[in-house]
Amino acid sequence: MLHTWSRWRLLSRQETALVLITAVWGATFLIVHIAVQYSGPWFFVGTRFLAAGIISALLFARLLRCITGKEVAAGAAIGSMIFLGYGLQTVGLQTINSSTSAFITALYVPIVPVLQWIVFRKPPRFLTWIGVALAFAGLILLADPGSVGFTFGTGEIATVISTLPIAAEIILIGWFAGKVNLGRVTVVQLLVAGFLGFLTMPVVGEQLPTFSWVWAGAALSLGAASCLIQLTMNWAQRSVSPTRATIIYAAEPVWAAIIGRAAGDRLPPVAIIGAVFIVAGALVSELRPRKGTENPSASAGSIDETALASVQLERTD
Repeated sequence: MLHTWSRWRLLSRQETALVLITAVWGATFLIVHIAVQYSGPWFFVGTRFLAAGIISALLFARLLRCITGKEVAAGAAIGSMIFLGYGLQTVGLQTINSSTSAFITALYVPIVPVLQWIVFRKPPRFLTWIGVALAFAGLILLADPGSVGFTFGTGEIATVISTLPIAAEIILIGWFAGKVNLGRVTVVQLLVAGFLGFLTMPVVGEQLPTFSWVWAGAALSLGAASCLIQLTMNWAQRSVSPTRATIIYAAEPVWAAIIGRAAGDRLPPVAIIGAVFIVAGALVSELRPRKGTENPSASAGSIDETALASVQLERTD
């Protein structure tokens, strides 16, 4: 009886913390969607990640004194993927609602093992292919093919493309894990993502926005949230297994849909079914046999908002 109760106990403090930050991730989609109505997407990305980088630099100031060229290179590589992934996601949020963006972004989970197969010749497991199939079917349903003959707008296309650099970001984090100082790389990658966002503005012809507390408050709060999420995940995943954490993180688009609906987002029934398929695909692709020891680098994470430099933290939202 005691054994049964232990299996069904309430969430631990660490698991509760992960649930809370996953809800915060879900809220970021709506925050960005609102912010880009007052600011261009690349300016917002630049401000958001520059703020996160400055806050991280203050937290890891002592560590920065010993930064190496390898850590700068690692941070630049990961930061470039953050810039592309979340930049394109932000572009998409100009024209699609936060719920749709969140569910499309979840496609990065089954994409990661496929990219590993292409780059490292590491064949995906059978369950991964099932997850990919479920996620692809969900994407088609999310597009509501019956309404306009299966056509994606620019927002959906940009968001789908954004999942590729987000997945590449996670692979890079796993590649550099254990080879560099995570604190120093975190600072570099966030600053690189921010500066690249600003550098993209003249390339795409984006102008500086009129000052608004909407985009300013959103950028600063998301920057602070990125740092808080990093610290929370690094602490919590010392005792929460990657598989357990993955299941918690997979609820991110669900939280986004709940928050988006409260703000007025409405998904048609067929799109809701597609969203369920995508979440199921993300979960199935990460299921692993109980035999052997779990590899921490296999955690799906998030990025979010993004990927801060930690194997346990694979998203930066």
